[in-house]
Amino acid sequence: MLQCRGQLLGLAAPGIILFVFFFFVPLFAVSWEPIASAGAFQRVLANPLFIGGLANSAYLTLLSASGSLVVGLLVAMHLSRLPERSRTILAFFIALPLTFSGLIIAYGFILAYGRAGFVTQVLSYLGTDPATFAQLLFSPTGLAFTCSYYLIPRVVMLLLPVLVNFDWSQITAGESLGASRREAILHILIPQILPTAFSAFCLIAAVVFGAYGTALALVGTQVNILPLQLYSMISESGTDFPAAAALALILTAICSSMMAVGEMVVAGREKRHAGA
Repeated sequence: MLQCRGQLLGLAAPGIILFVFFFFVPLFAVSWEPIASAGAFQRVLANPLFIGGLANSAYLTLLSASGSLVVGLLVAMHLSRLPERSRTILAFFIALPLTFSGLIIAYGFILAYGRAGFVTQVLSYLGTDPATFAQLLFSPTGLAFTCSYYLIPRVVMLLLPVLVNFDWSQITAGESLGASRREAILHILIPQILPTAFSAFCLIAAVVFGAYGTALALVGTQVNILPLQLYSMISESGTDFPAAAALALILTAICSSMMAVGEMVVAGREKRHAGA
């Protein structure tokens, strides 16, 4: 028994070492600044920009994550009904946005939807004002639209295995008993994939809430969200590093809480199924 535990510990040791050096050590270093400096958290919370940034971040997260979840679910449902070869090829192309940096994504959307963008110029022939349309891209709504570009593939990759393994004969059985296709999906399919969908929502919400690369490249500091506040506080013009560390901890806590809630829901469902 002791030998088996020793072997398991030896196998886990590399992961533990990496976790300590790349998570706990940086977390301790960041945590020490606001702890050593009195009032760092108070200065962050008292900042008049904090509440506005929190509200904008929440709006951006809710809009982008909700839209991405709906679109990703529909795409995953379609892929799950395709032959395996076609599904694999399409899933490869859908996952490609995950390999792009935030700078490339933002630049691509500017070229497409900016004032001189291809889509904007096409719509201008239909009577749309290019300046007004392009202005939407540099707003929280436009930023949510841009973030969906790399959030939707995450949803698809998370939901696709669940939908591929779903027994679609249950839908047929429900329809044979008098239910419509919509009712069968609502009462049979959705309850079975809901925990995974909720976990996917929490994951992409945490990603977009803490992301700053795409936002910085797209809107600079024109949109007040917490990640860009943190960027401003640690840039060359920033001087209050304890407050910046405090804001970093707040962001970490919020994002970690989102992911923890999603994992708890999935774990609770698996526990109930194991008990059944």
